[in-house]
Amino acid sequence: MKISNIKLLFVFFICTGNLLAQELDQPKPEKVREFYVESLVKIADPVLTNLAEGKLKANMPVERSPGAWDDRKHVTYLEAFGRTLSGIAPWLELGPDNTKEGKLRKKYIELSRKAIDKATDPESPDFMNFNKDAQPLVDAAFFAQGLLRAPTQLWDPLSEETKQNVIAALKSSRDIQPYYSNWLLFTGMVEAALLKFDGKADVVRLAYPINKHMEWYLGDGMYGDGPNFHWDYYNSFVIQPFLMDILKTMEEEGIGREKDFEKVQYRAKRYASIQERLISPNGTYPPIGRSLAYRFGAFQTLSQVALWKNLSEELNPAQVRSALYAVIKNQIEAEGTFDKEGWLQVGLMGHQNNIGEGYISTGSLYLSTEAFLVLGLSSEDEFWTAPAEAWTQKKIWSGHTIPIDHAH
Repeated sequence: MKISNIKLLFVFFICTGNLLAQELDQPKPEKVREFYVESLVKIADPVLTNLAEGKLKANMPVERSPGAWDDRKHVTYLEAFGRTLSGIAPWLELGPDNTKEGKLRKKYIELSRKAIDKATDPESPDFMNFNKDAQPLVDAAFFAQGLLRAPTQLWDPLSEETKQNVIAALKSSRDIQPYYSNWLLFTGMVEAALLKFDGKADVVRLAYPINKHMEWYLGDGMYGDGPNFHWDYYNSFVIQPFLMDILKTMEEEGIGREKDFEKVQYRAKRYASIQERLISPNGTYPPIGRSLAYRFGAFQTLSQVALWKNLSEELNPAQVRSALYAVIKNQIEAEGTFDKEGWLQVGLMGHQNNIGEGYISTGSLYLSTEAFLVLGLSSEDEFWTAPAEAWTQKKIWSGHTIPIDHAH
């Protein structure tokens, strides 16, 4: 091919790429990060502000769906806090600085520390249930995950009394027997936190969930939820992020399982690629399986893999940022997502009370914060600075080429 033709071809690809980017209708990269931050804060603020003041139980509404198992008041507050902390932690771990965003982080770091104290102090009006019924095991684990994701900002500065209260609360969740499913990972996450922060863990409860999920791997980036396959988003809500964080903690604490950790990261990379391909040109995704009221929390694995800089070669960080932006914007701006006081309401697209299963209540909905893990990347990272880029479905349904997909 002549050099002149190569130049023309290059110009063609640049121009078509620019036209496709213009179709995205997305702000400049720095504005997109501002949107992510504003969205996360909008969700998290009522939980952290009220809990820091010891007023969460007094002020948080408890919405349930028609099939609710009970009033959920004995579990919903730890759900709201544990899940919020897990999702916001990577952003907080960046620490405060003199920028507008850095000052905002300082505010929420301080609120989170106060909230941790209120949630685990037996004398607090917001002391939370860590061991009555089954559900608290789940959210003790999300709470533990939040601490593991931001140890410098959320654990190290705590008073010794608060640290002991946290450890006691986590240990009390051992009273709960997990179901033979992804629930095994909740025991593993609690033990991972105890290993890191208390110096010792129940090694059986730590290792058994890993062993079983290695057995339950089905191929092509998917684990069974227990021995069976479920078409839902639990590979992202729980399974893959928990495996990643538990094994990372074990490695940091000197009892690593290097081969398993490598496998888990490789599988997560593949699953993240599948997740990116599920996002339609309009920023929607298939409403498959249970727990749809967790909204864009369904993309936790994609967000965490991007945070860990482990995306597949065919995925540029900017296209993941652009795809997640479209998803989050669709859902967070839908009428009825929040009530008039700023609390999340049950639904997938706005307020759809009937979409919640019997275990869903207001606190459950804060798993949506998991989509924001990528905020743990510095604002100077390529993820945030590169120009907007079309994601896979946006490209292919606009007539552009995409890489051939194949099983791994």
